[in-house]
Amino acid sequence: MSARWLVGEGEAEERLDRALAQLSGVPRAQVQRWLEAGLVTCNDAKARASQRVEAGDVLAAEPPEPVALALEPEPIPLAILYEDAALLVLDKPAGLVVHPAPGHPRGTLVHALLHHCRDLAGVGGVLRPGIVHRLDAGTSGVMVVAKTDAAHQALSRQFRDHTIERVYHAWVRGAPGADAGRVERAIGRHPQDRKRMSVAARTGRDARTAWRVLARYPKSGAARLEVRPETGRTHQIRVHLASQGLPILGDPVYGRARAGLPAASALARPALHALALGFVHPAGGESLRFEAPPPPDLLALEAALREGAA
Repeated sequence: MSARWLVGEGEAEERLDRALAQLSGVPRAQVQRWLEAGLVTCNDAKARASQRVEAGDVLAAEPPEPVALALEPEPIPLAILYEDAALLVLDKPAGLVVHPAPGHPRGTLVHALLHHCRDLAGVGGVLRPGIVHRLDAGTSGVMVVAKTDAAHQALSRQFRDHTIERVYHAWVRGAPGADAGRVERAIGRHPQDRKRMSVAARTGRDARTAWRVLARYPKSGAARLEVRPETGRTHQIRVHLASQGLPILGDPVYGRARAGLPAASALARPALHALALGFVHPAGGESLRFEAPPPPDLLALEAALREGAA
């Protein structure tokens, strides 16, 4: 089914792929796939991703029909905090990978969602149905999932515009020199290790993270922080805190996994939890906010840090 959008002053001089993503609410990566397949026009002429648009230009797209999913639903239990016809909110456990990827062909959140919701095909992509945002496999906490295309586009737009409230708790090694702070450092691929992100990348994207101290554990040389990411870059919290000399305990990539962990802790993942998520309902327009308390492994870690258990 075709769709058309009129470029306004707010999108003028933007790259076409970026402008179309803004107008449609569709992720830019998906827009680029449409362009590569020749499914987008600008003023009835074939469009290029890099061309600049002007106010008054008419963009049109012929998105492909939803493709039947080849993924098999799996009866993986979900801790659902809220659900209606448009979306569901869940408390993701640490260790659960969000979507299929090399090395994780089965047992993901997507497989669980396909079992729970029978009509997700095509919502947001064939391999990531319903997924609006993600948490790293080792991160626990609140996530929202879209159940319709309209909800997916509306929620994606809120994430893109950074109007979503996101609150994390992080247990870090080190003693913060202040009670609060803000990191404003661009993040991009590490210049030597392409699997890592870095603030030292040659080309990076704007990234901003605010934090404040919730508790200090002087016996253990650690602290618990409330963290509010203002942008949504890959590994943003982990990279920004490590850049401040406050690596997250248990982080195997940015913080020397076992360093600083008390022997009394059995923690086997980064000590990072998505505590709260707030957004505007994509259909009803009401403000919603959901919280999930830290799971037992992080509470056990905190108790050990408080006691300075060696």
